[in-house]
Amino acid sequence: MEMNYTDRELHQIEEELHTQILPGTEVMADVGTHHFVKGGSHVLVPQPSNDPHDPLNWSFKWKMFAIIASTTVSFTQGFGPLALAPMFGYYIEEFHCSLADAIQFTGVCILVLGFSNFIWYAIKIYNPVAQHQLTLLRCRVPISTSFGRRPVYIASQLICFGSMIWRARAKTYSSFMGACVVNGIGAGPAETIQPAVIADIFFLHDRGKWNTLYWVAYMGSLMVGPIISGPMADHAGWRSFWWFNVGLIGLSLLMVIFMFPETKWHRLHPDELVQTSPTLSQEKMQMAIGVEDSEKNIGRTDTHTTMPGLTASETAARDPYLGKGGPSKLQWRPFQPNAHPFKSILMDLWIPWKLFAFPIVEFASFVVSWSCSSFLTLNLTQTQAFAAPPYNLSSQSIGFFNFAILIGAFIGLGTAGPLSDWVSARATRKNHGIREPEMRLPAMIPYVLVMILGNVVAAVGYQYKWNYWAIVIIGYTCAGLQVAALPAIASTYAVDSYKPVAGSLFVSITVNKNVWGYGFSRFITEWIVKDGFIPPIMTNMALITLWCSFGILFYYKGKTFRKWSKDSKVHRM
Repeated sequence: MEMNYTDRELHQIEEELHTQILPGTEVMADVGTHHFVKGGSHVLVPQPSNDPHDPLNWSFKWKMFAIIASTTVSFTQGFGPLALAPMFGYYIEEFHCSLADAIQFTGVCILVLGFSNFIWYAIKIYNPVAQHQLTLLRCRVPISTSFGRRPVYIASQLICFGSMIWRARAKTYSSFMGACVVNGIGAGPAETIQPAVIADIFFLHDRGKWNTLYWVAYMGSLMVGPIISGPMADHAGWRSFWWFNVGLIGLSLLMVIFMFPETKWHRLHPDELVQTSPTLSQEKMQMAIGVEDSEKNIGRTDTHTTMPGLTASETAARDPYLGKGGPSKLQWRPFQPNAHPFKSILMDLWIPWKLFAFPIVEFASFVVSWSCSSFLTLNLTQTQAFAAPPYNLSSQSIGFFNFAILIGAFIGLGTAGPLSDWVSARATRKNHGIREPEMRLPAMIPYVLVMILGNVVAAVGYQYKWNYWAIVIIGYTCAGLQVAALPAIASTYAVDSYKPVAGSLFVSITVNKNVWGYGFSRFITEWIVKDGFIPPIMTNMALITLWCSFGILFYYKGKTFRKWSKDSKVHRM
């Protein structure tokens, strides 16, 4: 529930609609005398402020600058960690290790990457509010203050930059493993921050396609990495690939510095607003909520609330900066001031664990984790399958097979976001303008079927030595398509339900995903040697199908699960 209704307004709307408005439920049309700021035919959720520096009010140009810079971070931080598969043969020769030992370069990096998000998320959550203003607000939950998203992007890219140089210069197995660990620490933000950035700068009705873009950019980097690493290892040596990464990350770092202002913008919950009398002057009200100088109060907003009696045109006119604003000078600072860092950091370390108790977060975590593991399976097995007889393919040829996964991911980009948004919009119209997060879940159905097809073809094709074109064109393409779609739909559902803790939510998802990924990478090689390709791949496919089938339960009972947590403090953070 991102509209920030007062209790009185909420009860009025519920009475007019004869439905309960829970966190995650959004009113996407005017209700009676309640009118909202609109963009075209859409009610804008959340309602933007009347401040030109509010990221929701930024012009298309500034939003594109921010999302492009953010996407380059997601891409470059994911580009290296899973690019090792075509180069395993070279690492076995260089470091005198087994295939299982070489695969651990990927597994350990994945594991560290997941848990590193506790560090990164704990230092990026909230923007500041001046201390003298806090005395004027009746806050049930204090407005936490930390450093912002911009410094995390800069710091993480610096760490990744150093780790890539280390990888390129490593001379021993232990040294290269150490570089993998540091790379995992630096690459954590690739999996958690961009979804929060998307929620910062885009309205609810647009998030499906942008979250799909994020998943395709991040998962696409994992697919493109092997395509490039194989040929580079064959023709220029495996170290050249890591020097290439140094250049990519350096370019991305410059884009963040010059294109990505701070996007976090705190929107006051009704409990934080001063309860004023009708005689209080406008000047005193402005002092109470700190809107006299937006340049001095970056990160706070007097979000529009509904106003009975306004016509639609008058309501739309309340935000003259919609689509015309831009970042302030203070939003370009290296970091945001922090009044209470330790308290906010401890809270942010705890929230991701707390979210595991919420059924919707568990559902999203398991769908994302196992859908991504379907792609990981192909990444870890392609050398084991295609470098051996009867194929005997080179690192370059094996790397090029990942083009099929990439093509599948682009198909997912072009279909999953628009499909889930269309399904939600259609259901919203049928529901008299009330949108429930569960309305996008039916969009998962075609991609579950695609996932099953791809896993069956890959497993059986590997085992019975099919023509590799059948395995690649069908199995690999389906893997790319489903990994772009299922995680995007499931995670967007969770974000719609718990938007105030979107970043913590992705920490929970990432930890779950990467722990499973590490465990799978630790044992899959020996499992395949013992039992063949079919048992591990089909077991993983069965688990993905099981977790996705819970979407039926959440479609019908998801609102009940949200009702259980409607009074949780996570909705006021």
